[in-house]
Amino acid sequence: METFRFAVMGAGNIGRKFCEAARMAGYETAAVASRAVGRANSAAKWAAENNIRGAYGDYEQMLEKEKPDCVYIATTADSHYDLTMLCLDHGVPVLCEKAAFLNSAQAREVFSRSEKEGIFVMEALWSRFLPAVKQAKEWIAHGYVGKPSFAQIDIGFLAPPEAGNRYRNPKLGGGAAFDITVYAYEIARFLLGQEKGLTASAVWGPTGVDVTDHVVLHFPEMCASLTASFDAALEEKAVIYGDRGRIVIPQPHFASEAFFYPQDGGDMITFRDTETKNGFIYEIQETVSCIRAGRAESRVVPHSLTLSCAELFDRIMETKPV
Repeated sequence: METFRFAVMGAGNIGRKFCEAARMAGYETAAVASRAVGRANSAAKWAAENNIRGAYGDYEQMLEKEKPDCVYIATTADSHYDLTMLCLDHGVPVLCEKAAFLNSAQAREVFSRSEKEGIFVMEALWSRFLPAVKQAKEWIAHGYVGKPSFAQIDIGFLAPPEAGNRYRNPKLGGGAAFDITVYAYEIARFLLGQEKGLTASAVWGPTGVDVTDHVVLHFPEMCASLTASFDAALEEKAVIYGDRGRIVIPQPHFASEAFFYPQDGGDMITFRDTETKNGFIYEIQETVSCIRAGRAESRVVPHSLTLSCAELFDRIMETKPV
């Protein structure tokens, strides 16, 4: 089969992990582009460190010269929309890091164009593909917990306090919503399905970004509580409760294990993922499969999911003090 060629926008650590996973999957990363001129992670230096042939200081130049089969966007969230639209201008499919878009207007515009022009676009939600998360979903589907009655997903850590870092800088798309609430919401949707409604609240920090979010998803016969924070080192886990037991996924956004605890006191069931070396490989394989099949979106991470999450961002932003 013909070689599949990726290109990367953004020369950071997450792009490095992507390149490693692409090699493991048997695909080429042909080029990288970065506008971080004069910094240690400049395109030329980063390309040499990652065995990539092409290095550019201009995104459009890379698209014009390399004509990649797909671009992986690994920049900060503030630039995702503009770079995705630039790729669409050149007819190039996109795998964009989360959060793909800062609001629902951006998401609607991109997906309308993607679907109209038949160009693949997917948000890079690697956690949806992880074997431990998929195992938990299978347990729920097979009735292990019985009738789900409540779910709780907590993700939080102490982000660097400096105002200029990407977590707290609004100009870089900072804030808990775009960085970790996105994980909590989209994992909940994967495990539990479409909510009927939601409520959202947030704590806003001195730099003007949300530092803690609390979201409650409402389902016909249960609810799910989601908490994400930059100011609290939470016990990161997802727990799904039911009348027959509960499922626990430690650190669900990069899960490697899942546990089922029967309500009747029976033996705990353990799943440990001992095979995955780089979890990005699964979203890469999905991307290549969809593009080769001529699809504009993934069934695992459909446009409707990313749009719903962007609508949640809208709700969180509405809580910002005037």
